[in-house]
Amino acid sequence: MTAGWIGTGKVRAREVGEAVEITIEGLTTQAKYYKPLVYEFMRKEWRGSRPSYGDYSVEIVMEHVGDPPWMDLDNLAKALLDAIKGYLFHDDAQVARLLVERHEGERERITIRVHPRQPSGIGG
Repeated sequence: MTAGWIGTGKVRAREVGEAVEITIEGLTTQAKYYKPLVYEFMRKEWRGSRPSYGDYSVEIVMEHVGDPPWMDLDNLAKALLDAIKGYLFHDDAQVARLLVERHEGERERITIRVHPRQPSGIGG
């Protein structure tokens, strides 16, 4: 079941099955900009699933138009994980799989997808 989007500003989120998707419109070169932006959204607007225990998979995709912004993806990931900690999972240590990538897209945005990690074999 796909729920509708929550939020009307730069940050929006929705639940898709067991996953939570968050989008942030626009890009900046300052990774630290995203932490308070997403944290405030989670604190004030998010009414979806509560944090639980177990392992999680997190995928972060930065879409850019033209040249990519001069930003370290590891700093972006840390800022975003700090912002959603306590809302989608209890602690960063629960993130068993983290994928962070950037590619050219139709518009500038960041998408975060968080879901419980399913036990599986190699490559899972």
